[in-house]
Amino acid sequence: MKSTILVCKNEKQFELLDSGDGEKLERWGDFVLSRPDPQALWLKNLPEKKWLNADGIFSRDESDSEWRLKSDVPESWVIDFGGLKFKIRPSPFKHTGLFPEQLENWRWMSDAVQAAGRPVSVLNLFGYTGGASLALAQAGAEVCHVDASKKAVEWARENAELSGLKEKPIRWIVDDAISFVKREIRRGRKYDAIVMDPPAFGHGPNKELWKIENSFLEMIDLCKQLLSDDPIFFVINGYSAGYSAIAYQNALAGILPSDSEIEIGELTLEEKGSERLLPCGIFARWKK
Repeated sequence: MKSTILVCKNEKQFELLDSGDGEKLERWGDFVLSRPDPQALWLKNLPEKKWLNADGIFSRDESDSEWRLKSDVPESWVIDFGGLKFKIRPSPFKHTGLFPEQLENWRWMSDAVQAAGRPVSVLNLFGYTGGASLALAQAGAEVCHVDASKKAVEWARENAELSGLKEKPIRWIVDDAISFVKREIRRGRKYDAIVMDPPAFGHGPNKELWKIENSFLEMIDLCKQLLSDDPIFFVINGYSAGYSAIAYQNALAGILPSDSEIEIGELTLEEKGSERLLPCGIFARWKK
């Protein structure tokens, strides 16, 4: 087992400007947004005036949560990030439609696809707005993108078009992840790589229930049945479930050859003008 901290450094159109007191201040293109982040258990570096001058501030209390946006902030806008284009839109759940800390994972997966020297098919489960799917398609993979949210899949397709990847071989699937994987097994489908970002809790489009403590092991077993005879990678990301990366490492070890080296660690954002890293999630990954 190898442990790594993956660091997303600031890019031209995305920066982590500051963090602390349970909040983070980020620049997304032309607009600066302030959002809660429970991992930021330290003091802020920038003066409070900088924070209060943000273009959008997400506030949350016991009864309500909302964005307070300046009048010139549009409903959505587009940024360049990691060689792709993404529509940014502040959502009612404080998210923006992009998790930039995944950039190093995208690069790692893209390198694996290009190094394979053959056609590669990838299954992206819980694919959200498509960051991993677009990076993989850009690298030359055939991608199956699955998410239970029709809105998220539509957003991902918009990002693909914005990024000039509309004609790439991406299957866009709105479905419950477990239901879809079971059908793919019955169809005899196989994938050379799988990436998954399972939530702690969720519902499929037909009210199917996902609870990670009840559903995760079943999903891992099903994914084992979908792997081709010559797989090239498997990635699991984790955010809000409260598990350790070691737990994901143990899960992967149960479906891979005994001599497989699995890398685990944390996903982080580098703060501008500081050596401070903001932890954002965990991962476990294996590459042939």
